[in-house]
Formats: sequence, structure tokens, C-alpha cells
Amino acid sequence: MQLIACPWCGEREENEFHYGGQAHIAYPHDPYALDDEQWAQYVFFRDNTKGPFAERWVHAAGCRRWFNALRDTVTHEFLAVYDARAKHPPTTSAAPAAPRRKDQEASR
Repeated sequence: MQLIACPWCGEREENEFHYGGQAHIAYPHDPYALDDEQWAQYVFFRDNTKGPFAERWVHAAGCRRWFNALRDTVTHEFLAVYDARAKHPPTTSAAPAAPRRKDQEASR
């Protein structure tokens, strides 16, 4: 079981969280002005990055608050978690360390 660090509740098991898609996608200013192709582009087309990727997560079984996470899509490690209102993921060493899975703790 992987542990995810909620910015408000601390580390919790992954089954308490739900994935919310790619982070930092702006909602269209006037969605009614979009044609079908533009709307489909907004709704369905997302990056599929190999490596660090900014994502939205919600702590559904806890505080129910949304936050963003920088997660490595290859190793599934959470590299940082940060406020959903932030415009970009943290790039400094002040970012919280990625929580370790319980099976990784035992192998130390």
C-alpha cells in the first residue's frame, strides 16, 4: 500500500484518495463559445508524460480537500504535494519528500 501525503492531514493510505486528472488545466473563459473540436480538445486531450507529472488529487475519505501532486508516472513515487491554487509545482528542495510505500519501509 502506498502512502500519500495530504497537505492538511499528513500521510494516509492511497485508498483514501481519488485521482482528478492533469493539474494546471485552465477552464475555458467562455465554454459556450467553443466549437465541438475545441471542447473535445479541452475535455479529452491531456499530456501523457513519462516521468514527473503534475496531477490533481482529492482526499475523499479524509478532509475532502483538493491538492496537486508531482508524481513520477514511471515509479509512481509522489515527489511533492502542494496547494491546488499554486500555479506551478514546487521546484526547490523545500518540497516535501516523497512518502515511501509500506513495502519499501520493510526493505530498508
